[in-house]
Amino acid sequence: MEKREELYRGKAKSVFATSDEDRLILYFRNDTSMKDGEKIEQLERKGEINNRFNAFIMQKLEEAGIPTQFDTLLSTNESVVKKLKMIPLECVIRNYAAGGLVRRLEAKEGTKLTPPVFELFLKNDKLHDPVINESIAVAFGWATQDQLNRMRELTFHVNDILTKLFDKAGLLLVDFKLEFGLYHGEIVLGDEFSPDGSRLWDKETRKKLDKDRFRQGLGGVVEGYIEVAQRLGVPL
Repeated sequence: MEKREELYRGKAKSVFATSDEDRLILYFRNDTSMKDGEKIEQLERKGEINNRFNAFIMQKLEEAGIPTQFDTLLSTNESVVKKLKMIPLECVIRNYAAGGLVRRLEAKEGTKLTPPVFELFLKNDKLHDPVINESIAVAFGWATQDQLNRMRELTFHVNDILTKLFDKAGLLLVDFKLEFGLYHGEIVLGDEFSPDGSRLWDKETRKKLDKDRFRQGLGGVVEGYIEVAQRLGVPL
């Protein structure tokens, strides 16, 4: 399979076409950004760690019956994935109050949410990924109600699987975002799962081991990612 032109360049990944019309290559860069790209830094090994982390998680999810975009780990920073027609929405699960929920509701960070909170966001950097509801998503044609139902079902299933996985590693899965797309008409989990798009805390100390280390100027961003990966048994 031959790697061809760059099709899309996001904040931390690039997507390349291949000689196989049904496959793409995701290239995980070392770019780390916040505030929709207003602040960008290069962090050595970050792309490699996220690539391997994502491969590990997606394989775990596949084993548990979640259909994913992931195909194979190609190189240090690259993975081969199925070509999806992406749905421009982000599905977010919050198990504990943090980030935007704390700011919007003036909630206490770390409050356990029972049951977990499900939120839907429009994927749009210009609008700063606004919170929307299912009615808006259907009215604007971003997804059908059946697709939204399936996305919500899969998101909660992923939460059940990963909450247990991280708990065994002594970690709290605070929250995370997922993106989905269509593959031959089927809703499939796409994009990535890594500490870039999730919040992961030490279960005992509540030490932050995710991208909040970058957002909040705590330092040791890559070191935090590596600690999570090692606890999970991700081959680095």
